[in-house]
Amino acid sequence: MQEKTYEIISEIKKVIHGKDGIIKMMLSGILAKGHVLLEDIPGVGKTTLALAMSRALSLKYGRVQFTPDVMPGDLLGFNMYDPSSSSFKFVEGSVYVNLFLADEINRTSPKTQSALLEVMEEGRATVEGKTRNMPDPFFVIATQNPFGSSGTQKLPESQLDRFMICLTMGYPDRKSAIDVLKGDSKADIEEVRPVVSAEDILVMQKEAGSVFVDDSLYDYIVRICEQTRDGRFFEMGLSPRASIALMKMAMANAYLRGSDHVIPEDIHEVFFPVSCHRLKLNPLCRADGTDLKSALDRILDEVCIPKIN
Repeated sequence: MQEKTYEIISEIKKVIHGKDGIIKMMLSGILAKGHVLLEDIPGVGKTTLALAMSRALSLKYGRVQFTPDVMPGDLLGFNMYDPSSSSFKFVEGSVYVNLFLADEINRTSPKTQSALLEVMEEGRATVEGKTRNMPDPFFVIATQNPFGSSGTQKLPESQLDRFMICLTMGYPDRKSAIDVLKGDSKADIEEVRPVVSAEDILVMQKEAGSVFVDDSLYDYIVRICEQTRDGRFFEMGLSPRASIALMKMAMANAYLRGSDHVIPEDIHEVFFPVSCHRLKLNPLCRADGTDLKSALDRILDEVCIPKIN
């Protein structure tokens, strides 16, 4: 199934111009069985990317535009009395899909944000004591506006940590911006061809999870994460969950390369998307103008890269 990844990326590129790296990283996150956070200003194509991904992967898709009045029951469902049967009937919420887009997640209340935690971590939802499983495969792609934008609520660290990676779309380059103007985004979405089925994705996830990781690279990942915990750059370092995400993303990245084994460059390529939303610069680094990317690059420079036989 490895060869299908190129077709998937080609289909999504029909509507997302000049963002090949973002498309590839999001696909890696899905193959690694992770959830994806897209953080950027409105209007750069975050929702379009999620919709194109769902079409190329033949996934059942659901979207909620988060606002302050969205309630947990809107996501998870609720029991409603049915007079015709004199019993309560469960009304399914919007989260029971393969790919759930939580659009502008940081514009809703912390209570509703927290309602996604069990779903994202366990793949199931509990409503009034009864637990229901999500379809398989299941992913959450959430978009958020930069913190400080009007009407935003900061996501708690516990929820941020549930996202395997965080990506930023950024503005398109000039050529890509012209291509956007010449096209019709709604019509282009209809042209995105389904490449694989949900069952194929499960196979691809299994194959990506079987990519070989040398023992020296397990040690390398641990040493990188330990290096973030010494207090020089960050208030708190990467957790063991982050190291697991780094390993899984490196395996998925190798799979997309068409390889059956991980190399150090796979780890380097996914290090920033895995780490950026989990780390906060300490006051000293913020004061001297050090940005997060520079600090993470210095971490990689300081840890000796193992030689793979």
